Amino acid sequence: MLISEYLQMRNVSVTTGNVTGFTTGTARDGNTIQSPENSGFAKELQSQLAEQKKNGQGVEFSRHAMERISERQIDLDSGDTLERLNRAVELAGEKGSSDALVMIDSNAFIVSVKNNKVITTLSANDMQGNIFTNIDSTVIM
Repeated sequence: MLISEYLQMRNVSVTTGNVTGFTTGTARDGNTIQSPENSGFAKELQSQLAEQKKNGQGVEFSRHAMERISERQIDLDSGDTLERLNRAVELAGEKGSSDALVMIDSNAFIVSVKNNKVITTLSANDMQGNIFTNIDSTVIM
């Protein structure tokens, strides 16, 4: 399911404009990538997150996390990933956590619990061989 279909299903209106201002970079595998900061995907996700925030709920995503979600093709639409992520951050906050690793299905989210913000994301392929540092808790959802 595309995020636009998900938003439409939830009756969230999204207005996007022309995509401009892309910057390029190089991924670990040597492929050229474009920064999604002004992409339709980023705008739709920001719109959905803004709606959650307006309702007094939901984590924010840093620009870096948005880039990683797009670059690593992490699907936030599958199941109830965003709801589970929000619940995990809530649980970590209740336990006094500052920075948490949240595992949801085969994806990892590094979250600043005190700032209610996702710092970065990793897919299953990117996690292999990584060491997670500067976290004080792990939540598996």
